[in-house]
Amino acid sequence: MTPAAIGAIADRLLAAYDSATTLSPISATEPQFDVAAAYEVLAEIERRRRARGWQSVARKIGFTNRTIWARYGVNRPMWAHAWDRTVQFAPSGRASQSLAGLVQPRIEPEVVFKLKAPVPAVDDAASILDCVEWVAAGFEIVQSHFPDWKFTAADCTAAFGLHGALIVGAPVAVTADNRASIAAALPAFALQLRHGGALVDTGAGANVLGNPALALAHLARVLATQPWAPPLAAGEVITTGTVTDAWPVEPGQTWTSDYGALGVAGLTVSFT
Repeated sequence: MTPAAIGAIADRLLAAYDSATTLSPISATEPQFDVAAAYEVLAEIERRRRARGWQSVARKIGFTNRTIWARYGVNRPMWAHAWDRTVQFAPSGRASQSLAGLVQPRIEPEVVFKLKAPVPAVDDAASILDCVEWVAAGFEIVQSHFPDWKFTAADCTAAFGLHGALIVGAPVAVTADNRASIAAALPAFALQLRHGGALVDTGAGANVLGNPALALAHLARVLATQPWAPPLAAGEVITTGTVTDAWPVEPGQTWTSDYGALGVAGLTVSFT
């Protein structure tokens, strides 16, 4: 697609974001619109945001949970930046999150890592965790600017990677003493997601590309094919994708997560 076409799509998506409205999927009117073009749009959106003073403080990986691909009509993960205006850290394990300005918001319980070194593109969780400073619980609040959450992989990639907000819980340091046990627990732990005390969904860490740590290696591989995107580096915070399905949320609700044998404290978030 031409730079002008990429810019025009970025205009449409930013207008929908700023006005908290929906729009028709880009793919419905642009037959050439594919995932490669979607990342060009996303790069243009992020360039404009930085020019307006936005600062990237994390990256999100989406659709790593292969059990929900068929439900949303996608067949691959995606990634996008998360920003100083969309991320909050909640070391107490409790947070309040406004849903104002978000469109069709849903909650996703995730595993979040902070890096202390670049991540190798290997399928070995222990080696990847050598590059991790800490692990924590997270809630990503995703949103869809496309009606009824109907889109293609290209549409949702360009539309901010569906990112709305990210809440990060209390970190647990990854050390030489606990690295092996965390690597073993990551695919096996059972996550519980509750709303108002009632169990809504459960999921295993293995839902996320077999092991949430492997999502980091996946992102490292993807970034190696995208010369416009900076590679993973020390100090970055990465959320690796939902362990359960994504669930609609509304103001007045309180949701909690429990990470079981993973050994990180879950989160409680109240929506306003």
